[in-house]
Amino acid sequence: MKDRAKPKSGKILMRIGIILLVAAVALAGYNVWDDNRAAESVEWVMDMMPDLVKSSVSDPALVQEQSYPDYMVYPDMEMPTVDIDGNEYIGVLSLPSLGKDLPVLSEWSYPNLRVAPCRYAGTAYKKGFVICAHNYTHHFGDIKYLQPGDSLYFTDVDGNVFNYEVEQTEQLEPDHTKYMISDEWDLTLFTCTIGGQFRVAVRCSAASDDPMKLLQNM
Repeated sequence: MKDRAKPKSGKILMRIGIILLVAAVALAGYNVWDDNRAAESVEWVMDMMPDLVKSSVSDPALVQEQSYPDYMVYPDMEMPTVDIDGNEYIGVLSLPSLGKDLPVLSEWSYPNLRVAPCRYAGTAYKKGFVICAHNYTHHFGDIKYLQPGDSLYFTDVDGNVFNYEVEQTEQLEPDHTKYMISDEWDLTLFTCTIGGQFRVAVRCSAASDDPMKLLQNM
């Protein structure tokens, strides 16, 4: 009886192995499809963005100088939004060293994260601005490669451009999202590692020539 059981057990284990292999291939295929879908979503939204926002990101120097824009007079004001296909966007995040311009949704939710990066907390008009995104290759999958001193730009839908510089990158536990919100930093970008084992947080400060510095000293 024992000898007969061994071949049967071997067949069961082989079938389980095949099932696991097929599941792994299917999961990998889905991840590739989902990443490509996310890239197409971002590209489509950027095409729909107002020309003012797109031109501001491509060349911040083109933005018309304003002595005191509204956000400097009223830093607690709500960020203006633009509606694209039923979603509210607050602007565009530009990561020149990674070759990316990404639309940013006004509010975060799991469905929204599948579309584009989202505001997690705060505003661009004060310290503590936080943007989160999935680790899709075409969203925040490569922010871990940002280096101290790299420049970042955020352009709101009114065309105001905010210039940041990367200070440091942190790796946090997956349940430590509360530590993402900190008035110590002007801007934080965060995502999860593959598999969700950790959170990657890129901490940024307003650049020395950014209007945010003037606002902080007023």
